[in-house]
Amino acid sequence: MASLVKGGSSKDGDGRSTRWDEHREARRAELVAAAVSAIDTHGPNASIAEVAASAGVSKPVLYRYFADKDDLYRAVGQWGAQQVIDRLVPILTGAVEVGDGSMRGRMLAGCEDYLEFLDEHPQVFLLLVEHRSANDPLADGKDQIASTLAKLMGDTLRRLGVDAAGAEPWAHGLIGMGLAVGEWRIRRDIMSREATAGYLATFVWHAFSGYAAEVGVAMGTTGELRVLPDATEPRSRRKDAR
Repeated sequence: MASLVKGGSSKDGDGRSTRWDEHREARRAELVAAAVSAIDTHGPNASIAEVAASAGVSKPVLYRYFADKDDLYRAVGQWGAQQVIDRLVPILTGAVEVGDGSMRGRMLAGCEDYLEFLDEHPQVFLLLVEHRSANDPLADGKDQIASTLAKLMGDTLRRLGVDAAGAEPWAHGLIGMGLAVGEWRIRRDIMSREATAGYLATFVWHAFSGYAAEVGVAMGTTGELRVLPDATEPRSRRKDAR
């Protein structure tokens, strides 16, 4: 799980400060897990008292680790973001085998896995999207995921020798679309996860393949990318990305 405590720690001579920081981080992680459980059970309006009860502590103890409710919600948002990253990265990079192993197949599997995670914690997702304010609990989490996606896309495009400057805005656009589709599906509940994932993945795939064609990259039938032989510099370097 990603660190839920920001900032570095000063280490005194005997390491007590470092040990305390490590204990505090571990305790916050336990309390976030309890908050997720309470929200899963009681819905997006779960009270701090219900979160404390889920953790088996009093509210004053809970507030030793979180400045206020917004701080707790931000930590829950970071937890959710890290869960999504941990699930998607192995799929999108091919570290785990899914479907036919093609890039398009990995995109579909990634969309399915993302929606499956939302199905596992719909109340947590609704809490996070319903409490957007000046203290957006999703802000840090969105940045976490966007940075990861931007690196994945940018690395792929750079391997092909094509312009990768759009990777960051595209990543943030994908986050916005993913949140909107997830909220629509949970609230409307009129389409299966499989169908929703299929439509979402198809849209993303054609956006990606359309840009690829524009910059001189051919898409194989299984989704591999290859620079076209007649592509102009600097796109003429023959490199593959699978």
